[in-house]
Amino acid sequence: MSAVVEPATWVRICRLEDIPALGARVLARAGRDDIALFRTATDQVFAVLDRCPHKGGPLSQGIVAGETVTCPLHGWNIGLATGEACAPDVGCARTFPARVEAGEIWLSLEEQPHDDCRSGFSRDRQPTERPESVVAAEAAPTTAERDRD
Repeated sequence: MSAVVEPATWVRICRLEDIPALGARVLARAGRDDIALFRTATDQVFAVLDRCPHKGGPLSQGIVAGETVTCPLHGWNIGLATGEACAPDVGCARTFPARVEAGEIWLSLEEQPHDDCRSGFSRDRQPTERPESVVAAEAAPTTAERDRD
């Protein structure tokens, strides 16, 4: 018996240059938690549910360093590639496949397997998944922009 794998549905989100290095962009979804798209200093792009697994803080407003983001509420560090909290913290934010092609950022919104990490579980939260539809993408302010205000 062989499994049939359906191709992922990829959606063009924005240009790479639309997200500042070490910054984020928020992809709003109707009736669902937003997705934060992060750009590293080396132009890697990651997509993570915009809710810290600790207390639901907006990860898009955190500080990006290397391949992690620090939650602005309680300082949890979240790995951008896996969504997992860095030790000693325990928890995981859902991740989404993202890629850069010819300077364009593409995101797969296909449902991922529901293991503890991909479904957004943490030790003190339950996932808040609802039917999804993409509404709009909006730039999250960078740390420098927030400091100016």
